[in-house]
Amino acid sequence: MGRSRSGELLGIAAPVLDLCLGAAADSHPNEYMGLLRGEPASTVGLDREGTVITEVLVVPATETNPVSATVKTSLVPNDFRVVGSVHSHPNGVLRPSDADLGTFTRGQVHIIVGAPYRERDWRAFDREGYRTDLRVLDIDVDTEARHRERDADFFDFTQADIDAELAAEGRDPGRNEGTKANRDSDTDMNTGTDTDRSSR
Repeated sequence: MGRSRSGELLGIAAPVLDLCLGAAADSHPNEYMGLLRGEPASTVGLDREGTVITEVLVVPATETNPVSATVKTSLVPNDFRVVGSVHSHPNGVLRPSDADLGTFTRGQVHIIVGAPYRERDWRAFDREGYRTDLRVLDIDVDTEARHRERDADFFDFTQADIDAELAAEGRDPGRNEGTKANRDSDTDMNTGTDTDRSSR
């Protein structure tokens, strides 16, 4: 699926797929949408090069209804671990609509889950909307534990450390420098269900 061994997408962790199916069922009759995040296979105990989908990120302010999900692209994080997307079709159609294809630009795999959201009620597609294989990997992904460990390392500093860094940069640690207002306009990323579209 990937273009190089180190970038090869090996599959999706089974608990993550279960989460997608459960979240879609909870959202029914409205659509559900999220971004798929991947990690190096070595971080989940696989002795292989490549990437495994280990998380689903739900973008804040996502608006959903029974035929579409709309994400404000300005709220999508600039996250290099994003490998694709997942969204649901409450009508159970497991193929992308024309609107879906417009959202398949980021990442290499896009999952559609459909009602009634059973274990087999999903398909994976590439960026062009063609069906692709995605292995379900029976591995445990305790992302919360890994995040706690990573956050503990990241936040292991004091105010004195911050003041020293600012002073080294020639800035006054006690001065409020303010921030520039973000004037970016919001654009939407919208999926829509199309029951009449023929299979590709």
